Amino acid sequence: MPFIHTRVNRPISQEAEKKLAKDLGQAINVLGKSESWLMLQFEDNCRLYFKGDSQKPLAFVNVKLYGRASTDAYNKLTGKITAMLEETLSIPADGIYVEYEETPHWGWNGSNF
Repeated sequence: MPFIHTRVNRPISQEAEKKLAKDLGQAINVLGKSESWLMLQFEDNCRLYFKGDSQKPLAFVNVKLYGRASTDAYNKLTGKITAMLEETLSIPADGIYVEYEETPHWGWNGSNF
């Protein structure tokens, strides 16, 4: 039951969004999760500042996860997310933050796991 919320300070075309969705669907496997439970949200043209600058391409990605994953798995996913955003949206690695949140409680379909 992962949820990935991607915010960028640049526009995301429909084509780029579809590519990112597909790539994230494959990348989530490194956390031991599958695309069949993955929910995504994309927000473009966000007002993001880093080091006082809003002109540089930036991204903040929040990955919420039911359960836990290893530090190694998180490192691998961060690398994959960074590569995707660099390739698809031309956002450099030093302009990307990735945050991970683990939760023992997750609701779906009227009840909790």
